[in-house]
Amino acid sequence: MKKSLLAAALIAPFLTGCVIAVSDGEAKTHWAGNDSSSWQQHHKKNREAIADLKMDSSYQSVLAQLKTPSFTELLKKDGDVYQVLYYMTHSIHSDGKTTKDECTPLVFKNDKLVGIGESALGMITK
Repeated sequence: MKKSLLAAALIAPFLTGCVIAVSDGEAKTHWAGNDSSSWQQHHKKNREAIADLKMDSSYQSVLAQLKTPSFTELLKKDGDVYQVLYYMTHSIHSDGKTTKDECTPLVFKNDKLVGIGESALGMITK
């Protein structure tokens, strides 16, 4: 018994700062669990920022304001370059995954904002 206590006393200084985590196999993220306020705030922030955008805003200025989009698309049609940025704005599926139908598309033509929303996508798919 004395040897066990002596060994524990000698090892204890080396164990300071150690953390042992035990989990039941479930993880709560900001997208899962009962606390949905984080993703709701993120969606609201995106909606507010998108509502403040002005036509002909530059691609770089929008990207600087809204940061990384959930999805992007790039295409060239009739000599013009189109880029579509998709930002999360509303949740449809409660599966913790983001899909394009839960995003608002921002359509840029030659680095200038020319449309927002699904109807703007119709401009380049015709």
